[in-house]
Amino acid sequence: MRYLSAPARSVWRWVCRAGSAALERLSANMWSVLQAAIAATAAWIIAGGLVDDHSPFFAPIAAVIALNTVGGERGTNAVRMLLGVVIGIVIGELSIALTGGGYVAMALAIGVAMTIAVAVGAARLVIAQSAAGAILTVAFAGGQVGLSRLTDALIGAGVALVMSQLLFPTRPTTRLRRIETAALVEIVGLLDATGRALEEDEDPSLRTVDRLGALSRPMADLSRAQENSHRSVRWTTARWSSPEPLRYEDERVDRLIILGESCLSLARTAAAMDPSERRRIAPVVCEMAAVLDVLADDLGDRDARQRAVDLVLDVARPFGEDKVGDPVTAATHLSVQMVATDIMLFAGLEPERAAQALSGEDEEPKVAHPPREPWLPWPSRGSSSVRSRRLRRRPFRRR
Repeated sequence: MRYLSAPARSVWRWVCRAGSAALERLSANMWSVLQAAIAATAAWIIAGGLVDDHSPFFAPIAAVIALNTVGGERGTNAVRMLLGVVIGIVIGELSIALTGGGYVAMALAIGVAMTIAVAVGAARLVIAQSAAGAILTVAFAGGQVGLSRLTDALIGAGVALVMSQLLFPTRPTTRLRRIETAALVEIVGLLDATGRALEEDEDPSLRTVDRLGALSRPMADLSRAQENSHRSVRWTTARWSSPEPLRYEDERVDRLIILGESCLSLARTAAAMDPSERRRIAPVVCEMAAVLDVLADDLGDRDARQRAVDLVLDVARPFGEDKVGDPVTAATHLSVQMVATDIMLFAGLEPERAAQALSGEDEEPKVAHPPREPWLPWPSRGSSSVRSRRLRRRPFRRR
């Protein structure tokens, strides 16, 4: 590297970062790609064996389309795709019967099929598939392609449902933790940028605003993933396993959203302080970012959670003893304690224990081990109580 020119070193660093990001994306999505390949091959073999004189090109396409989404939406995607195909084929056949085919039939079929899909409030996938089904049905006026497409869609969607709901149901807790980690990384970036701006005597508000856009996406992903996880538990074999890991992680999502708001409040109050007070609070904001970075390294590790609690208590406890007259400084000190409390709650401490730890009543609070998600979605043999069976049957209620 030292023999390269400055532009060459910049290019090399960019290549290394891009390569590392690509490997991370491959690692995160390789299992989904493998499942889609298996499902597409199985759908193609089944459709080719069931229907004579037929090229089953749409069956594997249907399977891949149905599985090409996040874990909790794969079954929904299969049903949406099938609904769109049915609408398109039925409207296409009716338009041929009314007009005899041609350009008029094509325009009528596409317009009516998409109008019906929009009118019933269907998703974008249903609208697109209804238009595609109408186009293929009218383009091949005999209707064989439309009917064979329906058969392929049924087979592809069926294979996708078996893969996503029975054989390889999604692991909602693992997915939630992955999105929580992404949100934590963005919160770390927000606090770190604020702390550096305070150290450099700049206006922290500008850097905070720059980081808000990056923070809003993972926060929105958290809420969406939470709902998808509930749907996944209701409609897959994951509903038969212990609900405790997902209940625990569901509460962590709520805690993380509140933590993001308290970190934003700390950034805003710190930006309003006097320059001398800013330089004093700057290392505290950076230390809070470092604590969250410890959590983001491994959310499933109890030791990482415990280390984060110990570190944040060392940072925040002195601010409970300071009595200041300036209201902005007092608000900033309160924000530091709020962030510390929210970090402890997110790490797994109960509210009472977190308050005692922050006040010094509990010198060494201990974080419990987070419940582990079972690898297989089926219940263990030892759980036979009536209450356990009742919990497994309906782990979550619709909100």
